[in-house]
Amino acid sequence: MKNILQGAYDLHVHSGPDIMPRKFDDLELAQRIKDSGMAGYAMKSHYFNTAQRGSLVNKLIPECDAVGAIALNQSVGGINSIAVEMAARSGAKIVWFPTTDSENEISHVMNGDPNKKLPYWAKIVNELKEENVEIPTINVLKDGELTQETLDVIDTIAKYNIILATGHLSHEETFAVVKEAKKRGVNKIIITHVDFPTTFYSIEDQKKLAEYGAYMEHCYVTWKSNKVDFSETVEQIRALTPEHVILATDLGQSTNPYPDEGLLEFAEKLMAEGFTEEDIRTMIVDNPTKLLAE
Repeated sequence: MKNILQGAYDLHVHSGPDIMPRKFDDLELAQRIKDSGMAGYAMKSHYFNTAQRGSLVNKLIPECDAVGAIALNQSVGGINSIAVEMAARSGAKIVWFPTTDSENEISHVMNGDPNKKLPYWAKIVNELKEENVEIPTINVLKDGELTQETLDVIDTIAKYNIILATGHLSHEETFAVVKEAKKRGVNKIIITHVDFPTTFYSIEDQKKLAEYGAYMEHCYVTWKSNKVDFSETVEQIRALTPEHVILATDLGQSTNPYPDEGLLEFAEKLMAEGFTEEDIRTMIVDNPTKLLAE
């Protein structure tokens, strides 16, 4: 069964070094990726461009394709086309729209509930507030229209033919970005976390987004941490069909498994639900490989 991972990519991994504690650093993970037969993984940081790290890992462990990326949170200037330009020039292949600083994400997480368990990044936000350091939230729409900064970012993504991932934008923002991106020549789009509570998309919405050529991303951590029932994940994947889906893990948390372990468990559970090995490999090998192609 482990051979099912041969040539697979995990396009959503939180590796170290990072501000937050991580289970592994890039070198340890790259060795595991190589040993598992996987092709590579994408380094996701909420705060930094990871392309330079990717270049070093690829030099040291060339059998693992470590994919650099950037998330457009305030630490890189938010919706900042120059940051995207420099990330792309240094080898980044994925641009996430805002995640931790998204107005949509913050409104769900910081909802005033004193009993709510906060993610680690939210604790960092609160620590900074106590030090009088405010992090403005980000919305890519103004008066219902995409901001000029957003259009500039989309154009830069199109220029380098890299992946646009929607991050934790609201549905209104996501549809506006995806429609405009398609118009402006962006050919590689991932709808991030389609079954995650703060970004949850209906099957109907996912089908509409798939009409623009977008892939729906399902992550291991979402159902593993009981943020969504696995039956819902299965229903969504079945409705969209594997041709429009990528599987990833979102792993890196110190108490969770390694990405190769998580991706394998994800595959096994889906096969127990009737998905074929071909279906799985479409979602972990074929579709990610297409997205990463030059």
